[in-house]
Amino acid sequence: MLKRTVDDELIKWAESDSGKCLMLRGARQVGKTFSSEQLGKSKFESVVSVNFLEQPELKSVFTGNLDTNSLIMNFSVYLPSARFVPEKTLIILDEIQECPEAVTSLKFWAKDNRFKVIATGSMLGIDFKRPISYPVGSVEYINMHPLSFREFLYAAGINDDVIGVLEQCCNEYRKVPDAINERMMNLLRQYLVVGGMPEAVSAYFENNSLIEADKVLRRILNDYRYDIAHYASPDIKIKAEKCYFSLADQLSKENHKFQYGLIEKGGNARKFGSSLDWLNNADLTRTSYNLTSLEIPFSSHFDSNNFRLYPTDIGLLVSMYEYMIKGALLDPSYKVLAGNTKGGLYEALIADMLIKSGHDLYYRKNEQATFEIEFLLERPEGIIPVEVKAGHSRSRSLDNLLKKESIPYGYKLIDGNVGKDGKKITLPLYMAMFL
Repeated sequence: MLKRTVDDELIKWAESDSGKCLMLRGARQVGKTFSSEQLGKSKFESVVSVNFLEQPELKSVFTGNLDTNSLIMNFSVYLPSARFVPEKTLIILDEIQECPEAVTSLKFWAKDNRFKVIATGSMLGIDFKRPISYPVGSVEYINMHPLSFREFLYAAGINDDVIGVLEQCCNEYRKVPDAINERMMNLLRQYLVVGGMPEAVSAYFENNSLIEADKVLRRILNDYRYDIAHYASPDIKIKAEKCYFSLADQLSKENHKFQYGLIEKGGNARKFGSSLDWLNNADLTRTSYNLTSLEIPFSSHFDSNNFRLYPTDIGLLVSMYEYMIKGALLDPSYKVLAGNTKGGLYEALIADMLIKSGHDLYYRKNEQATFEIEFLLERPEGIIPVEVKAGHSRSRSLDNLLKKESIPYGYKLIDGNVGKDGKKITLPLYMAMFL
């Protein structure tokens, strides 16, 4: 069974007396249902579970009055074996975006406060099919992603003691023993091609087979085509699909700036901009904006027309390419893979790790292309640049930026080991999970 860090957050919510329902949000197939059901098994005497995609007839439970007594009566008709034990029952409303009235009901469950209620759903950032009364003030939120690299390490048998030692090496700028460092880099390459979709990770480790994991990932990509067609409005669905599946081309070119012209000849923001918003709201992508100046807060100093777009799982991106590219990425001595593609994929890998750590994404590149920093972080001590290198090449942009007194230090992520030279901290790529 995969170990998920979100499970600790779910237990904390279950044991709290906040009186609020929980909305567990995220893209399809990231493990929301499984984690909710595991919580029910471990912490509750009774679990009442509804999946509105698999059991559409249960939408009828939420027609008419939405007070809890009426809902329990309705449940008894459709699910006669359901047990509602006060203080000991977890109600799981799965794929709740399919039933807007169930969303409205959350404020009544919270007001009643006899039962714990989790609403899980994908595409929850998107407008529902018809207006509803949203339960403002009655819901807590947790965003769930595919497995992070740390969780991938758990699946590979790496425990918190080992991860703790690595983090200590990171914080103390101490070299990692070569054998451990190489093992971690190998695992990072595996994460690069498998990603964090739970079913793909399970297929990879249970079968020791990249082919089985690849089959799962390509099926999920097809499922996402269906999700876009199912949830997006008619004027957006085709454009959103084109934008999403253009990511492989966008990140393979020398300039990783998102270009509408790669989607179709003459493409522009007026035609495709709303489709990109839809993909971000659907948790399928995240946007990284180019900063117009190195000032905090970043949210006040970026160019909304100059951006890069990354998927929220690196394994799905790599699976947009032909299968052979995965062998090239797993073997660092394999030289066939084009430099632009490899650089774009490693950049997307670090974006994946930062997204799953809760970071917003920003970068800095000037118009002359003489200066580029892939990621910039806002920290209490100031602006922290992060430069990404798939190999060991020089870091001219980072070196120049670190000459500024206002920049306290910066990170260079490489296929190598830990080091420190003045304000420049060199880290192996896998240590992005600690940033």
